[in-house]
Amino acid sequence: MIENLAKTYDPKEFEDRIYKYWMENGFFKAEVNKEKKPFTIMMPPPNVTGNLHMGHALNNTIQDILIRWKRMEGYEALWQPGTDHASISTEAKVVEKLKKEGKSKEQLGREGFLEEAWAWTNKYGGNINNQLKKLGVSCDWDRERFTLDEGLSYAVEEVFIRLYNKGLIYRGNRIINWCPNCKTAISDAEVDHEETEGHIWHIKYPIKGEDKFITIATTRPETMLGDLAVAVNPQDDRYKDLVGKTAILPLVNREIPIIADDYVDMEFGTGAVKITPSHDPNDFEVGARHNIGQLKIMNDDATINENGGIYEGLDRYEARKRIVEDLKAQGYLVDEKKHLHSVGHCERCKTTVEPIISKQWFVKMEPLAKPALEAYREGKLNFIPERFGKIYVHWLENIKDWCISRQLWWGHRLPVYYCNDCDEIMVSREKPETCTKCGSNNLYQDPDTLDTWFSSALWPFSTLGWPEKNEDLNYFFPTDVLVTGYDIIFFWVIRMVFSSIEQMGEVPFKDVFLTGLVRDSLGRKMSKSLGNGIDPLDVINEYGADALRFTLVTGNSPGNDMRFYMERVEANRNFANKLWNAARFVLMNLDEKVAVEPIDKSSLEEEDRWIISRINTVIKEATTNLEKYEIGIAAQNIYDFIWDEYCDWYIEMVKPRLYGDNLSSKETAEKVLLYVLENILKLLHPFMPYITEEIWNHLPSREKALIISDWPTYNREDENKESERKMSFVMSAIKGIRNARQEMNIAPSRKATLIFVTQDEAVKDLIDYGRRYFVNLASADTIIIEDDKSNLGDNNLSVVLDRCEVFIPLKDLVDLDKEIERLEKEREKLEAELKRVRGKLSNEGFLKKAPEEVVAKEREKLEKYENMMDKVLQRIDSLKSSK
Repeated sequence: MIENLAKTYDPKEFEDRIYKYWMENGFFKAEVNKEKKPFTIMMPPPNVTGNLHMGHALNNTIQDILIRWKRMEGYEALWQPGTDHASISTEAKVVEKLKKEGKSKEQLGREGFLEEAWAWTNKYGGNINNQLKKLGVSCDWDRERFTLDEGLSYAVEEVFIRLYNKGLIYRGNRIINWCPNCKTAISDAEVDHEETEGHIWHIKYPIKGEDKFITIATTRPETMLGDLAVAVNPQDDRYKDLVGKTAILPLVNREIPIIADDYVDMEFGTGAVKITPSHDPNDFEVGARHNIGQLKIMNDDATINENGGIYEGLDRYEARKRIVEDLKAQGYLVDEKKHLHSVGHCERCKTTVEPIISKQWFVKMEPLAKPALEAYREGKLNFIPERFGKIYVHWLENIKDWCISRQLWWGHRLPVYYCNDCDEIMVSREKPETCTKCGSNNLYQDPDTLDTWFSSALWPFSTLGWPEKNEDLNYFFPTDVLVTGYDIIFFWVIRMVFSSIEQMGEVPFKDVFLTGLVRDSLGRKMSKSLGNGIDPLDVINEYGADALRFTLVTGNSPGNDMRFYMERVEANRNFANKLWNAARFVLMNLDEKVAVEPIDKSSLEEEDRWIISRINTVIKEATTNLEKYEIGIAAQNIYDFIWDEYCDWYIEMVKPRLYGDNLSSKETAEKVLLYVLENILKLLHPFMPYITEEIWNHLPSREKALIISDWPTYNREDENKESERKMSFVMSAIKGIRNARQEMNIAPSRKATLIFVTQDEAVKDLIDYGRRYFVNLASADTIIIEDDKSNLGDNNLSVVLDRCEVFIPLKDLVDLDKEIERLEKEREKLEAELKRVRGKLSNEGFLKKAPEEVVAKEREKLEKYENMMDKVLQRIDSLKSSK
């Protein structure tokens, strides 16, 4: 006895149970298997204490689709999971917690603070993994790694020591992004640039010994305290006579040279710029070229230091205010204008970042960037979509040395030791017993930690046990595809590529699949400040994981941002519901003995040959699109086939056979229904794993779980273009007839005569062939074929087809007067709605005050009512002319 599915589709009833079933049976595990080809994906490690957001949901759904598909194709599919220690983010959260408890990081000391950070990580560290499990991800949880675990920490130290010994890591003074609140250097990836309304000030600097001035423009007047030169372009005729002379720095009275440098843009501002080498990256480069030295005028908390004279101790913004007042009072301020410019903020605490000179550790990038560029140019690395390759090249061609030290305690501490007696630097995994230079044992370790990206750059090979040479590393590396957001091409993708080439001698992955951002329904970025974020778990709770997954991968293409609409999630839940009901129908009508017998191809009827040909084509299309990473198109191929061809057409076509007396025809219909359903479930499984596995488990004689079943393959013998041609004609005729009847409000129960007019013999054969379908599916009782319209009476509905026209006599089907009366009432209702909507949209007050989404909805209503009115008026005219 075949057990049927529950009457209603309720994902809550089975999703957790199915995930437990997969886990308990070890279906996600990957082992070295020389009989199979490996397929490897490394999960981009989310923040260990983070929570799942829509970007994670999109990214991990795509990875899961690829891994499930390849697992079914027979690959040894490894999806390596893990989490990132996220040094700045985690440290900031722990500091905030301590602050609420009246404690500070400094009070606890390093060891005490790290105990707190580990406790925080252990408490919140499992959240995101549990949330990913809800989504249905099939990664090998037994292999989970953490960037601070013992093996990965060993790999990080190994790379640092190797690069240092090769002269590729050095310590030096350079401009870095400094967060005065977090009190650490931060990477470019951790800086959010926002358009900010500020000011631009024009200040005149006197020329020494002359009654002349040179005017500069600046958006940060407080940094003038650190000015060491004024620069002009050597081609600028306005200033040629001033080059080599000396300017006097206002308020400070320091003498500074006027220099010529090509960096200066003659068109911007006055064409003369102040040079502050310790507080601007471009000025730093200019200063180095002209050897003008350094002068740092800020402390770590962005207050002015002892080099700021009377402004010492002031916060940078208070100093700005005082300096502008003093410039004005002393006659140096020429002009002050409002100015919109991009200002960098720390992504964690939103404090404005200060470019500042600092002694930090850096990776020398030029020697590492070159092979990473060559790998791309030689075709060893592919970007999907291709256009992102240009961004990769641009970053690598313009790369600067990478600041890798952070003034934090949570993270990988630098394996660097200093001698207190002679300042010798020693790089070592363990603390040396004595100084290698002077023999002193008065040594201390650098307190800084490494940039989080340093450890995540090693992710593709460190997670597999590197630097140990082992079977896993040999078998699963290099990986096949990286799925990540386009916004971290530079910060992560490039660093993984050059790290892998340097340590492993090859690229870490062949393909880089880049996803866009998930935006809200109005196209805005989801953010806390806008309050427009949507929690994926809320969506899963209401609609099921399958509906969310399918929504995220349909209707968008690689590398493009997508808008998230709850209406689409609801529509995809309805799709799951339709599949559920179709499967229930099949199971309800299935004889268990018949189900296990093979299909006798000689007993197939036309609709059977058609649906088998069509599923065969869909298998080919879906597989081809997955191979090209066109995941959304593959999903749409499968969706359209299930909804339109299998559910709406084939099931309806075979119902008379299932309920009829011809046993052979009935059994063939059952077998084909089951055969196509099996293939549908296999194709849809990577996209909607839960519902497909649940239905599969109810099918008769299942030998193994769907997750490890074979991916269906295209079979040329099943292709039947003739059946597809015939059924295409029949379906387009039925659609046209149904639409025409619906427009006239004719109930499906009212049978009608169909008169086909054509002189084409081939079309006549198609009509003859389709007679039983017209009777069953187009409410026909009589079918007539005519060469011309001479025998037609008046008052017919007409449907135009390819090389043919269908006429439906209306005399016994429609009371024309009653229908016109009904339509007139409909017209009056629509007129009232149109008047109301047009009134709203012509009201300036409403347009100004109402939220954007409310106005957009009213515009949608206007368009809808106008379309409905057009149809009603057309039908009234049509009926009146028929009378």
